[in-house]
Amino acid sequence: MLGAIRQLSGARIGRPKKWDKIARKVRADEPLSAAEAEYYARLTRIYSRPATAAPRKSYHTALSGADQRPRCAACSCPSDFYCHMNDQYLCSVHVVGHDPNE
Repeated sequence: MLGAIRQLSGARIGRPKKWDKIARKVRADEPLSAAEAEYYARLTRIYSRPATAAPRKSYHTALSGADQRPRCAACSCPSDFYCHMNDQYLCSVHVVGHDPNE
């Protein structure tokens, strides 16, 4: 688990402060809160192999605070990710499993 956290944090996927907090809890053998567990599960599910986080192999890019956030292609929520395969913006709910070819 710590290896995946280090790789995702090093690839600048997600929020570094959040990764640091989760890593400290894992090292101290403390239980994660529901929000922290969901954050970890959501990003590791999207990037199941952290090596795919390299820009040349990345299918989804998490949008930063400075990026424009158009509406999600599947609903009217503001988008959190851009899918390079389908050229679509998607929210965190619809980004996983939206394309059977992923």
